[in-house]
Amino acid sequence: MSDHACACGGNCSCNSESQVTRVYLTRDEYVARLEQYLVDLKAEIQAVEAELLELRQEAAQGNPAEIVAETAG
Repeated sequence: MSDHACACGGNCSCNSESQVTRVYLTRDEYVARLEQYLVDLKAEIQAVEAELLELRQEAAQGNPAEIVAETAG
């Protein structure tokens, strides 16, 4: 393993290069980006709530579930 710090944040030797591009936004552009980010977050929250509801309904019906979850790390 090399001492090269990869763009992925570690020393994994994935050879990805960090290329940071600075973007200058007007206040209105920044507000628009934040508003879109908020819309995306709300959609993700709804998806998580729907999955939780489905899992709870299955559990209430006595259906055991084996969940395979991916974790970062």
